[in-house]
Amino acid sequence: MTSTILVLNGPNLGRLGTREPEVYGSETLADIETALAASVPDGVSIDLRQTDDEAELIAWIHHAVDERVPVVLNPAAFTHYSYALRDAAAQLRQAGVPLVEVHLSNPHTRETFRHTSVISGVATGVIAGFGSDSYRLAVDWILRHA
Repeated sequence: MTSTILVLNGPNLGRLGTREPEVYGSETLADIETALAASVPDGVSIDLRQTDDEAELIAWIHHAVDERVPVVLNPAAFTHYSYALRDAAAQLRQAGVPLVEVHLSNPHTRETFRHTSVISGVATGVIAGFGSDSYRLAVDWILRHA
């Protein structure tokens, strides 16, 4: 079993709780982190991070590749156009490291531009539309398969 799960979050997710609560819910990332930490067994840690900086997110993924750390990734807006993030995420697959793409909302029920993910094709799996439970479902899967 893995000892750390890296939970990475892209742009604007630091505004959860106040940003469009009708779409993203009222929980903050801190709330999600607390719930995830409480849901994992002893000896497993959740390392939750958020950035609005594409380069920083890519560097975190490179670290996960090098250290073989499973990743839960909510790429946020980068989902739809960041080929640089996609190429970094592909390295996880090449290294045999699980990557679960998550989304709080269901992108396929929203604006057309949100229907395309450049990340999904290199992810181990995708979980979307279950609010903060999307993260919990991803962590549960990693715990069972990593």
